[in-house]
Amino acid sequence: MKKTALFLALTAPALAQAEKVEIDMPDFYGKANVSVQNATEGGNSFSEVKSNASRIGFKGKGELGHGLTAIYQVEYQYNADGDNDETFEGETETGLEVEVEGSETFSQRNTYAGLDSDYGQVIIGRFDTPLKKLQKKVDLFNDLEGDIKTVITSSDNREENSVQYTSPKFAGLQLKVDQIASEDRSSDRKDAVSTSLTYTRGDYYFGVAYDDKVEGNDTDVLRAVTQVNIAGAQLGALWEQQDEDGEKTEGWLLSASYKLGAVKLKAQHGESEIRDEDGARTTSVGADYKLGKGAKAFVYYTANNYKDSDNTDYAGVGIEYKF
Repeated sequence: MKKTALFLALTAPALAQAEKVEIDMPDFYGKANVSVQNATEGGNSFSEVKSNASRIGFKGKGELGHGLTAIYQVEYQYNADGDNDETFEGETETGLEVEVEGSETFSQRNTYAGLDSDYGQVIIGRFDTPLKKLQKKVDLFNDLEGDIKTVITSSDNREENSVQYTSPKFAGLQLKVDQIASEDRSSDRKDAVSTSLTYTRGDYYFGVAYDDKVEGNDTDVLRAVTQVNIAGAQLGALWEQQDEDGEKTEGWLLSASYKLGAVKLKAQHGESEIRDEDGARTTSVGADYKLGKGAKAFVYYTANNYKDSDNTDYAGVGIEYKF
C-alpha cells in the first residue's frame, strides 16, 4: 500500500502535465498524378499509362508545453494506374528455387516522428536527404520522365534510419544536418551524413549541399542550386559534382517557366556524366493548365540522349489532383 501511495505521489505531477497536452487531429492529404504517354526505348515505340509518384498520407502535431511541439508524418506512394504486379524469385533454405507472383501497391515515402521548437526541429525516420530537398522547384519535370534522377544525378535519395536537425531561419539562412545510421556492425557500409545550407530572400533562393558516404563509402557529392522568380517567370539552375573514389564527374541543369493566366509554360535542359560516364543530355518541354484548386492538366515531351546507348523519348498528357 505504501509503495502504491509513493508511486502515485511521484507520478502525479507528470500525469497532470500530460493532461495538458493537446494533440490535433491528423491532416489527411494526397496526390493522384496519372498520364498516358507514347515512349520510344531501344528503337521500339509503345504506349503506356503511368502513375507519377501518386501518394497518400497523414500528418499532425501536438503541443507538449515548455515550447515543444510533437510532429509526425506517415506517407505512402501508390500505383494509381493499377500496375502493381511483380514476380519475386528466390531460393528456400533447402535449395528449392521458387517464383511467386505478388504486388507492391504501396511503398513508403517520408515517414517520421519528431520535435519542433524555437531552437529548431529534430525528426527521426525515413525521409528525403537535405541534398535532395535542395532542388526546391528547379526540376520542373519532377516525377515524370524528365526527372533529374533519370540522367543528371544518382543522389536524389530518401534514406531510412535517419536523424535530421533543421535550424530556425536566421536572416534568410537555414541549416539541415542528416545523420544516417549504418544499422549493422557486420555491414561494409559506414554511417553517412547529408547537409545543406540555404538562403532565401523574397523571390530569390540559393543553396549548397554535401553528401558524405550516402551513395557509398567512397562517394561524396556536392550540389549547388539557385532559383529566382521574376514577373511570372521562374528561372532555375542546378550543378552537381560526384567524387567516387577520387574520380570526379559533373552534371548541370537549367530550367525556366512562365505563367500566362491559367497556363504555365516550362522547359529545361541538362547534361551529365554522373549516371553515364560517357555523358548524356536531357531536354524537356511542356505546359500545365490549372483546372481548379489543386487540379491541373499537363502535357510534356522529353528526349534523353546517350552517346553509347539507345536514345529515349516520351510524349504524354496527364492530370493531377491534390487533396
